[in-house]
Amino acid sequence: MRLESVSIKNFRCYREEVTVSIADLTTFVGKNDIGKSSILEALEIFFNNDTVKIEQGDANIYSGDPFVSITCEFSELPDKLTLDAGADTTLATEYLLSAAGTLKIQKVFDCSKKTPSSEVFILANHPTAAGVADLLDQKEKDLQKLVKEQKLDVALKGNPGMRQALWAAVGELGLQEVALPVSKPKEDSKRIWDQLENYLPIYALFQSERSSRDSDGEVQNPMKAAVAAAIAEVQDDINRIQAKVQEKAEQIAASTHEALKTIDPNLAKELTPQFTPPTAAKWTGLFAVGMDTDDGIPLNKRGSGVRRLVLVSFFKAEADRRLKTGPSRSIIYAIEEPETAQHPNNQRILIESFKTLASELGCQVLLTTHSPGFAAELPTASIRFVTRADGRPVIQEGADVFGQVAETLGVVPDSRVKVLFCVEGPTDVSAFKHLSRVLNEADNTLPDLSKEDRVAFVLLGGSTLKHWVTQHYLRALNRKEVHIYDNDVPKYGESVAAVNLRSDGSWAALTTKHEIECYLHADAIREAFDVEVAVADHPDAQGKAVPKLFAEAFFAKQKTDAVMSDTKAKQRLAEKAFSKMSAARLAERDPDGEIAGWFRRIGEML
Repeated sequence: MRLESVSIKNFRCYREEVTVSIADLTTFVGKNDIGKSSILEALEIFFNNDTVKIEQGDANIYSGDPFVSITCEFSELPDKLTLDAGADTTLATEYLLSAAGTLKIQKVFDCSKKTPSSEVFILANHPTAAGVADLLDQKEKDLQKLVKEQKLDVALKGNPGMRQALWAAVGELGLQEVALPVSKPKEDSKRIWDQLENYLPIYALFQSERSSRDSDGEVQNPMKAAVAAAIAEVQDDINRIQAKVQEKAEQIAASTHEALKTIDPNLAKELTPQFTPPTAAKWTGLFAVGMDTDDGIPLNKRGSGVRRLVLVSFFKAEADRRLKTGPSRSIIYAIEEPETAQHPNNQRILIESFKTLASELGCQVLLTTHSPGFAAELPTASIRFVTRADGRPVIQEGADVFGQVAETLGVVPDSRVKVLFCVEGPTDVSAFKHLSRVLNEADNTLPDLSKEDRVAFVLLGGSTLKHWVTQHYLRALNRKEVHIYDNDVPKYGESVAAVNLRSDGSWAALTTKHEIECYLHADAIREAFDVEVAVADHPDAQGKAVPKLFAEAFFAKQKTDAVMSDTKAKQRLAEKAFSKMSAARLAERDPDGEIAGWFRRIGEML
């Protein structure tokens, strides 16, 4: 399941409901004490209620309302749910999805109590017509009675089938978004929630506070996340164990009931066990992992900067691990102020690790920051600007807010920039940086764009905040521009022709091959992913280009039916395969020196 958005109401400073869209990489930017961390902590309360627990004081003090609402919207939902043996169903057929086809789960916390209680609802486009609005709460015998009364031709076994027949028999269902309670014992609605809990993403929050206790979060949190991920990978085994325990418990309850009837038949007509399996959080709590460094010194006794470096290593290792093994359950990493106590070089490593991790299947990364240096390197599409309007927190996104973000954080354009290199997207930046590096190693007269401060990449399909600011302010300075686009979109030819008509030294080109990934060498892909891909200059007879062929080969090796989008495939190739290119490999794929010619022209412009 993938988190699409979170809505928060009456939680701390968020008195009125605020909805935030969540991407693969989402960065909350704003001043101190503006409400950034509250969003991450609200999600922690929703998923775990562990690292941060809901408290009485979390309800907004000015509202007079003790109820806090946190609603998460999900996509990429499970294909089916099994309520009983042979009673498979889906969220769609049970009318448990929103009008947009997403799953909205709302948790409401009653903060009038010293220890707040909670109730779970599914906000669904559900039938409201008389007689069929509460079918999920009906017992089997009640559904059978309704089916018989309406003389419906449907088996009287299996609640999902009877519900479908009853709904189908109604002319107008009166579909409306309603809040369906699912956390209390109410027949199938509760069974559905018990199953959905196992599909929710793992949520791992890394807070910015420093401590030196043995339970120091900077030591424990990465390992807790690792344990949670490991448990998710053996969830099928855990489910089998729980099913076996449930089966034995029900057998014991049945034999106990039979014995009770021999003593007094009128004492209990029914004795039904209510089996509650342990949650994923409880399984995770069974394990504790400590870490020692050199000479047996516990990691929590090392300096804060060293402890935070554990995060750097953890995220780099986790990105590599998920790349090799693939996702078993989605995971969300939420990190407050990851730049804290880190050298700028380590900050850059962290940023690249987060970008890589966010590109992996089943993985999302949430960040907070108010560091201009850190924020400047982040993709603008990831930025959520947290500010105040009339005293209320407001969360904005989109190109219109980048000027405010730059002004708030003090991000300024780099005056060293002489050339604006305009490309389609972030994977092109990675490809050109890697290719220029290997060509520079073979011929140092060519520029190495991975180190060249005088060239700023401008992503026409997005950008980093730093380069958005650079582009915005340098337009008036008449910087020369280079535009290189893939040859797969016909309209790009018009843009190239328009740039080449300028008289300011700017120029543009289309790739001779279909797209930049077609310049990869098959050996580079094999070395990065251990898969074989037939790299060609143009798509094959089925219209499959290199990214699609790679995606198919990657998942065929993993023996799964997972699907990787072209965007995800391009991201993986950009991060892993282009870094395995060499000048010799590029010469084989580009014997005419097309790419080297581009870099030579850029070098002359500098």
